[in-house]
Amino acid sequence: MSGCPARYDAALGYWVVDDPALAREVLLDPETFRPDNAVLAHTPLSVKALRVLSGVGFALPPTLANNAGESHRPIRAAVARFFSPARVAAVEPLARELTSVRVAGAAARLMDGEEVDLVQAIAAEPPALVLLQLLGLADVDVPSLKAWSLDSLELFWGRPDEDRQLELAHSAAEFYAWLRTRTAAARLQPADDLFGALVALGLTDEEVCAVGYFLLIAGQETTTQLISTTFHHSLTHPSTPPPELSRRSAPAEAVARSAPDEASGRSAPAEAVARSAPDEASGRSAPGEVGGRSTPAEAIGRSAPGRAERIVEATLRETSSVPTWRRVTSRPATVGDVALPAGVPVLLGLSGHGGPADLAFGVGIHRCLGAGLARLEARVALECAQDLLAGVRLTEEPPMIELLSFRAPKRLLVVTDGNTRDN
Repeated sequence: MSGCPARYDAALGYWVVDDPALAREVLLDPETFRPDNAVLAHTPLSVKALRVLSGVGFALPPTLANNAGESHRPIRAAVARFFSPARVAAVEPLARELTSVRVAGAAARLMDGEEVDLVQAIAAEPPALVLLQLLGLADVDVPSLKAWSLDSLELFWGRPDEDRQLELAHSAAEFYAWLRTRTAAARLQPADDLFGALVALGLTDEEVCAVGYFLLIAGQETTTQLISTTFHHSLTHPSTPPPELSRRSAPAEAVARSAPDEASGRSAPAEAVARSAPDEASGRSAPGEVGGRSTPAEAIGRSAPGRAERIVEATLRETSSVPTWRRVTSRPATVGDVALPAGVPVLLGLSGHGGPADLAFGVGIHRCLGAGLARLEARVALECAQDLLAGVRLTEEPPMIELLSFRAPKRLLVVTDGNTRDN
């Protein structure tokens, strides 16, 4: 911390509040420190980019993260039911199934001497597939959703130049057009899914799309980034592997632990989302299969849940993938002994400033609805990957996603300890 309750950062254009106690106070006063700027573009959009977005009727009216009005409570309640503790706990076997399959696939490639990107090989898809299961959404192209998500984060929280903005705007417009299609379908034939619930609430098309836009990004891409960050933490803060494992044999052990159990098969939830994953034409196995073999969800990574939880909590405290939130003063306000005028943007530091891990998910009426899910998925990913992580090393300093409110490794290229890129 700087020692100053609030300091103006001219490069960012925000009043920055890093003290955890003060950040908490700000979040607990949404009438004074409003979330109106929570999803505004950090870099003003060019005329060309705005034209692309307006072509699909792109709009993000106040709904969840950017809403401090009376409509926030019913919208949040409608969405919160999809993330109840019972529903989140029920998807752990699916999360473990999806992740263990990918860990085994990565381990096999490492044993063959390949260099593997742990972000794409393990962390990328499971959070999206789990989220879609929770929200009741089928027939979603997951690779497209992942690309849309990264592009939208960069468009609204990055510093793209005008040419890059135009590329990102086309991606965001494509995503929004897809949301409009799903919204229209829900009006014609309501289902017990996210869009059906929002339509039943009486929201406008723009409000339904705004909730979907925010939730389908925040509900999975930030979890992928959290998992990637915990993997990086584990690789750069190694601990002694279990005595029965050598570091050299860890990838082989990861494959061995995924051997099929004849008494068990694929779980029903895994089968339900398998159609959303790449098929044989893509050259990748579907969830639940590695090289044509069934992989039970419980086969990988049950030996050290305590360590996994500690790594997740340390990551949230020190290097959360969502390190900041934005607010704007609705009236003159005071942060500590610093007076702020009305209408100034405020950037709250939620991680890396000595605060509790839980602050990374915010507090108050806008606390992250998926906090429990994100913790669960990150823990499961570490439990599943612990043997693999014990026997690999990074081949480069990872390039980072560096956005105003999002930070995580873009990739984590690794090889086994006994291998080099020149082998």
